[in-house]
Amino acid sequence: MWELKEPKPVKLITGILAGDEGCLSAARSGLESDIGRIDLISDIWPFEQTSYYTDEIGPRILRQFVSFAQLADPGDLADIKHRTNALEQELAKSLALPVPRPVNLDPGIIEPSKLVLATTKNYSHRIYIGKQMYAEVTLVYDKGVWRPLPYTYPDYRSPQYFDFFAKVRGRLLEQLRATAQEQ
Repeated sequence: MWELKEPKPVKLITGILAGDEGCLSAARSGLESDIGRIDLISDIWPFEQTSYYTDEIGPRILRQFVSFAQLADPGDLADIKHRTNALEQELAKSLALPVPRPVNLDPGIIEPSKLVLATTKNYSHRIYIGKQMYAEVTLVYDKGVWRPLPYTYPDYRSPQYFDFFAKVRGRLLEQLRATAQEQ
């Protein structure tokens, strides 16, 4: 009853918003250098659900997701968000484009039952995870499908995102089974 358990490893993902495919490519390269090998890459989709990022990224915004080969400790999410924030700043300098933020990086984790995103902003449905960072459960996996919550961002309600997240979840389950067999 009083026995505490270590959390199971999770699949780290990052959502990328960028003004063109060159910026997406630079973001993927930077993530691979800083975080680790990428094992799954989504298609590229237009990001048209909001104009919130237009002033920072530009008028034509693209969305792509990546996941990383190495499983992660869910307790590392705040540190990872700091690393992606630093990478955003590095890319803004190195890409030297006429927009202040050519790339937006949003890390998160996928567990078998949910997708959690890290953020710097507090809100009623977010929980402080330390180091000036917050997290929110963005999607839950229930009865074989991803389900949005009332506060889920509009783009995260897209069926094509669900398809990619299902692939990532499937890879996670494969990796967890392989790890269990090794022990």
